[in-house]
Amino acid sequence: MVDARQRARALDQSDALASTRGEFNIPTRAQIASSRLSDPGPGAIPASPHNFKLPSRDLAASGGCVYLCGNSLGLQPKRTPARIGQYLATWAAHGVQGHFKPLDDSPLPTWVDVDARAAELVAPIVGAAESEVAVMQTLTANLHLLMSAFYHPDINGRHKIILESRAFPSDHFAVETQLRHHGLTPETSMVTIQSPFSEDNVLSSYDIMSVISTHAASTALILLPGIQYYTGQLLDIPVITAFAHKHGIFVVWDLAHAVGNVPLSLHDWDVDAAAWCSYKYLNGGPGCIGGLFVHERNSLVTKAVTDDKPEEGYSNRLAGWWGNDKRTRFAMANKFHPVSGAAGFQLSNPSVLDITSLSASLEVFALAGGVPTLRKKSLTLTAFLESLLVSAMSADHRALFRIITPSDPEQRGAQLSLLLSPGMLETVMKELEARSVIVDERKPDVIRVAPAPLYNTFSDCVEFVEAFSAALEAAKGAKGG
Repeated sequence: MVDARQRARALDQSDALASTRGEFNIPTRAQIASSRLSDPGPGAIPASPHNFKLPSRDLAASGGCVYLCGNSLGLQPKRTPARIGQYLATWAAHGVQGHFKPLDDSPLPTWVDVDARAAELVAPIVGAAESEVAVMQTLTANLHLLMSAFYHPDINGRHKIILESRAFPSDHFAVETQLRHHGLTPETSMVTIQSPFSEDNVLSSYDIMSVISTHAASTALILLPGIQYYTGQLLDIPVITAFAHKHGIFVVWDLAHAVGNVPLSLHDWDVDAAAWCSYKYLNGGPGCIGGLFVHERNSLVTKAVTDDKPEEGYSNRLAGWWGNDKRTRFAMANKFHPVSGAAGFQLSNPSVLDITSLSASLEVFALAGGVPTLRKKSLTLTAFLESLLVSAMSADHRALFRIITPSDPEQRGAQLSLLLSPGMLETVMKELEARSVIVDERKPDVIRVAPAPLYNTFSDCVEFVEAFSAALEAAKGAKGG
């Protein structure tokens, strides 16, 4: 691995985005091994809700861990505690006035405008007009809201929903329950896509379009992932969307693993609607607020909504007061006049705490030059990791796993999914953690490794491969191999 380390150091030294790593709190090896909130040091009072301090970030003291798990939970930006502190200070000093009162010494928007500021920051990340995005709810809730607005089954005509056979369970549950909500059954109205050619169910555009063609006359909606969570495959969003539109089918994209990971041009690709979470590559924090996109042609308020005909002029959707036009929102009249655009799909006022946390990370995206700049590094970073897995490991170790993510860089994001030989997963994960290497697992036999360009380095990839080789050796020994 000597040559690999030298190459990694050279790549890290020439990395134009090297400085963004310093924007993140990277756990130390000591913290990863600890069972405490923080390491207060000899004689210190243990952390409590009243005296808790953020864990020390002195990487020189114990060395940073190798964190390759941004596909599951992104690391904390250093700006996040500062921004949340400013929010808490506003609340403490101004109470309810924080909704409308601008503060001269605060970079934060007033609470009534906090969702608009977040939409402004996230719009370029998904390739949309600001009016086409809303930062709201959580991923599955937003999928339900989109389907409630755009899935209109006709029992004798179009009633089916197409999704992949190995969809993330939450997506599968959402589709099943939407069907039952409309008095339909999955047996008659749910179509799942299974690749006839790939043992790992890596879906080609041909596989997907073949199923669409077969069921086009009876399909009302398609729900697909931008990037498949298990295999890490990036689907061809514009091509599949255009093909579905030729058959008159509405398409919703789950972008949980794509947003902040790969360049998206939702407006230009004519995507109907999409939803995403923000705690993976967007680094918003565990369970942080999600977002949705609704193409402007699907979210227009085409004429003035009158009190005597409140249902006219816009697509039907489940509604709440935060989707009401700001000019009438606080009039407290029981008449829904939705704002034009994705914001008209909002329900309750959003969590200011959540949006403040997310916006802190979105500031770093802007600082880095946006997703296209990050993608350039990501392509090189993941290719470097792949090359190490293919050529820098012994043949014995290489025989114990295979990469199931497509090798074509245009068909994947940052993540590589590694399928282990049966029975090795538990030992491999234990051994990696013992070496302060953090990845995630998908049972029964897959580990997912995702070098995030905002904070991962080429040296991280080398350290992972060294630790992975040792973990495979340990797992092989545990099996008596």
